[in-house]
Amino acid sequence: MSSLKSDISNYKELLSQYLESRDEAVLYQAEQFSKQTIQQNISPDEIVNEHYQALQELIPNMDETVKDSFQFLIETMISYGLAYQEHQVLREKQIELRSEIGVAANMQETLLKTQIPDYTTIDIGVKSVPAKEMNGDYHHFIRDTQGNLGVAVADVIGKGIPAAFCMSMIKFALESFSDNQIYPEWVLDSLNRVVFRNLEEGMFVTMFYGLYDIYTHQFYYSSAGHEPCFVYRSDSDEFEKIDAKGLLLGVENDVIYEQRQTTITKGDYIVLLTDGVTECRMGDRFLKQQEVLDVIKLYADLPSSDIAENVFKHFERLQDFDLRDDITIIVIKRNE
Repeated sequence: MSSLKSDISNYKELLSQYLESRDEAVLYQAEQFSKQTIQQNISPDEIVNEHYQALQELIPNMDETVKDSFQFLIETMISYGLAYQEHQVLREKQIELRSEIGVAANMQETLLKTQIPDYTTIDIGVKSVPAKEMNGDYHHFIRDTQGNLGVAVADVIGKGIPAAFCMSMIKFALESFSDNQIYPEWVLDSLNRVVFRNLEEGMFVTMFYGLYDIYTHQFYYSSAGHEPCFVYRSDSDEFEKIDAKGLLLGVENDVIYEQRQTTITKGDYIVLLTDGVTECRMGDRFLKQQEVLDVIKLYADLPSSDIAENVFKHFERLQDFDLRDDITIIVIKRNE
């Protein structure tokens, strides 16, 4: 207030000049004055009050109704000033939070980065896109000493930074398993114990885990409450659902996970998905399972990476490029 009072004579002079001349140059000087008051953290009600005081000197016989209106305006500006300060504080906190989330998202990308193994007999394609900055989906590849492929796709029930650190824990647990212990039922059983002991209450994980034997082309798989996955059969041009019984990770300590297997022949491909695909909406309804599979089948003749990319783009367009949920698509195709 004191800094404003030191400039009040200048303010009164500017006001007087404008009332006499209506000169736009004076308005520009008033604009500069207002910028100075912002820098000095002066509230709107203080400016209105100073304006009122200046008017009283410039117009001694000011109408009482006008005076009362200024009192009304001053009270209004007091509330406005308080609300504006609260808004600024919240805005600064929001900017700070966004910055922290951005850092966390970069950390998540680094921590969860996985390398797609290169094979001659199978072709692997992946597309994983978060709906927001933080990805609630997770996928990871493991290769044992015989060269067989372990593949995990998961969805954390619970989003944001806690979910990101949960997935990091799962990744490092997966990588700690010995090479001869990556059969699906054992992997999910071990992960479930880790998640149950370390995950915060109310957060659970669905996971589909498979082991592809590159010599026999047997695909062993287990599921912890995850979305059903599929195998495209080239001889029949149809999809076969692959699913297994098993509770979500982290619900109970002792859970038995069912392990199944299926043979993958030349031209077949495995499709692993998260619910961002299987629960995609078109307008006000969810797509039916067959509609989803029909979309995937459109690209059956393409390489795995192109199948995953084109399927993602299709569902992205259906949602007007505004994803409602994270999307992960993994395609594993047998070439020979």
